[in-house]
Amino acid sequence: MFARDVMPGAYRVAAEPYDYTFDLENTALVIIDMQADFCAPGGYIDQLGYDISLTARTIEPIRTVLATARQMGMQVIHTREGHRADLSDLPFNKRWRSQRAGAGIGDRGPLGRILVRGEPGWEIIPQLAPIDGEPVIDKPGKGSFYATDLEVLLHRRGMSHLLLCGITTDVCVHTTMRDANDRGFECLLLEDCTGASDEGNYRAALKMVTMQGGVFGAIAPSSSLLASLRGWSDGSGRSAQPSAQHVGVDV
Repeated sequence: MFARDVMPGAYRVAAEPYDYTFDLENTALVIIDMQADFCAPGGYIDQLGYDISLTARTIEPIRTVLATARQMGMQVIHTREGHRADLSDLPFNKRWRSQRAGAGIGDRGPLGRILVRGEPGWEIIPQLAPIDGEPVIDKPGKGSFYATDLEVLLHRRGMSHLLLCGITTDVCVHTTMRDANDRGFECLLLEDCTGASDEGNYRAALKMVTMQGGVFGAIAPSSSLLASLRGWSDGSGRSAQPSAQHVGVDV
């Protein structure tokens, strides 16, 4: 028995390795860890010596998607990685590795104590700040489901599909996507709305998603999603053709 070409859904997005379909009422836009510590000068990633332009370049594409999602009444959820001020929820090995790399979690930096709740670096950047009605999931780990109530919140709100944005692609976004897949959520990773501290890791993370027919879901540029949403709203059609901006991966 062969599977149908696409899964059910009113909206169809040109994606790899299959077109992604969804309905607004059961889809959430999840914006992962767009915090100063990960994409602003003086933050954690900057202190580690990485090129923050690779993570900061996601800000404008996410802002465009976020504005459209809000306009269309889509559920929006933000996540924030950080630890208690006393570091009681910070594993010893996680802190040791960060100190060894040159920017210890909990140590003081230009944006306050690194990845500590309530510090300037821990805050979501102003360009993507949550508004009333948009839940913020505070998480102590890489994945958005670990030690949080995200799964309960999604089920209570009837969500079955997730559009994933944020940083970094290879760590927090990938962990969240993998965990979401295991929990039965259908995921689309928006390529230009996510970034990593290393270009090679970014492209490898995208390719991993497309393996085995979409082992964790699908990937697409935000332009394909926006074309589908705007096409439906103005009556011109349900699907979007592949965009020239598509990053693409070799499989």
